[in-house]
Amino acid sequence: MNSNQFVIGVDYGSDSVRSVIIDALNGRELASSVYEYARWKKGLYCNAAANQFRQHPLDYIEGLEITIKDCIQLAGGAEITPYIKGISVDTTGSSPVAVDKTGTPLALLPEFENNPNAMFVLWKDHTAVKEAEQINAHATRFDVNYLKYVGGIYSSEWFWAKLLHVLREDQQVRNACHSWVEHCDWIPFLLTGGDNAAEIKRSRCAAGHKALWAEEFGGLPPDGFFSSLDPLLLGFTERLFRDTYTSDIAAGTISKEWAHRLGLSENVVIGVGAFDAHMGAVGGQIEPYHLSKVMGTSTCDILVAPTKDIDGKLVKGICGQVNGSVIPGMVGLEAGQSAFGDTYAWFKNIISWPLNNLLDHSKVITPDVAEALKAELSEEIIPELSRKAALLPIDEANELAVDWFNGRRTPDANQLLKGAITGLSLGSDAPRVFRALVEATCFGAKSIVERFIQEGIPVKGIIGIGGVAKKSPFVMQTMADILGMPIRIHQFTHTCALGAAMFAGVVAGIHPTVEDAMTAMGKGFDENYEPNEANQKIYAKRYEQYKGLGEFIAFQIAQSKDQVSAANQNQVVS
Repeated sequence: MNSNQFVIGVDYGSDSVRSVIIDALNGRELASSVYEYARWKKGLYCNAAANQFRQHPLDYIEGLEITIKDCIQLAGGAEITPYIKGISVDTTGSSPVAVDKTGTPLALLPEFENNPNAMFVLWKDHTAVKEAEQINAHATRFDVNYLKYVGGIYSSEWFWAKLLHVLREDQQVRNACHSWVEHCDWIPFLLTGGDNAAEIKRSRCAAGHKALWAEEFGGLPPDGFFSSLDPLLLGFTERLFRDTYTSDIAAGTISKEWAHRLGLSENVVIGVGAFDAHMGAVGGQIEPYHLSKVMGTSTCDILVAPTKDIDGKLVKGICGQVNGSVIPGMVGLEAGQSAFGDTYAWFKNIISWPLNNLLDHSKVITPDVAEALKAELSEEIIPELSRKAALLPIDEANELAVDWFNGRRTPDANQLLKGAITGLSLGSDAPRVFRALVEATCFGAKSIVERFIQEGIPVKGIIGIGGVAKKSPFVMQTMADILGMPIRIHQFTHTCALGAAMFAGVVAGIHPTVEDAMTAMGKGFDENYEPNEANQKIYAKRYEQYKGLGEFIAFQIAQSKDQVSAANQNQVVS
């Protein structure tokens, strides 16, 4: 084997895309590059108050080209390009988009270039809550349980709910929409020069966890399931897909256009895509029954188990269980939290309001100094809050929060739920409230672990990856104490991109299996958090308080919803 065997892993996150060039023989990083989405950074096409979060495909295309070319330049330029053998991609999900017959996202057409409904509907977009509720109610009318492999509850964050919402919302998009494609499926299609939506190789990961695809059903649920929900969905299954592919399969080779744009050989193999957390779990060297927690703006929790162990077992209230969605030959089980780092970012924005809104009008300092001061303090807020919060005593009477600031993903998806903070007093300062929010996100993590165990799936340990895992010892120690489990932190910075690179090593023929790629390219762990026994006892009581507060919030929201529904019905009758 040639001593130079390089691969590229591309990881699309919520705010940015990062690419890495990796030596496939030993996992050595040659270069990495990060690009923040230009339009997203400006807040374009989003409306947080309406839970609308859309991303323009140009952000993805520009980031892809910029980061890969940057990596190549950093790694040695044209000298190394002959040795780059494969590219694989992971993305957020479910983040689908409307495309025409050629597979072109509608937002890339002039008439749709500024239409949010023609753009990718980001995973955390919750505009389809109503549609998800209708899918859940509709599914109960069928003898076959089409929700059995997605935990029994369909989420507004997923494929079909978002499609139905966009079709209902926008007649122009509805008339032009030929098919509906996940971000992780579209990027490989783009790189291979695809021009027919029917030929897109759909990811087993995305299809199984978000689109109701299952081996048992022979593909997607039948057209009648969807068209009887809403005639707008009539015929869509025929324009989507039946077959799916695990990510150790090649989507094709790079197109002449993209080879030229990136300066690569036309022999570079492009792998079938997958979601970030699934490839991140591989990059983080996941083991059977160890929960891989990708901790960023949200969390995505991945567990793998041998297929024979899962035989006939259905886990209630999670985001799906799919054979081969993480590692071929194993069942991948997914859970997660809709807001994790986003919870901390929300609090940071709250207490930064004077910085962001008053400094610009200061009569004491110049605008340049104001901008510099904002940038400096913005970087210090969370680390300083963490330092102060870590010094506070843990007590049952402390401030208490529930972490549903972007709804609840698992267990038991419900995007209508809201966050809460209670136990406030005049002594509740920023570090105390921040600590309550950190505890809440960790209690949310505990509820996921509990659900797996209750459903007969043991959790033997925790593997932490992602930005929060790497940057916040306070959060990780709190989580270890609350879970009562040690947490290993993977040492690689861009772990999802590393996982994508591992799959690229397989599709390029450098490694025969994903497991072989993990062994050769894995970088191990550099931190280990052990639970503090004394804290565990207090947190066990605090967790019961958290569950009680959560039940109260859920009851209040359900009651309010019922009152609104009754009022609407009365208006219709009158």
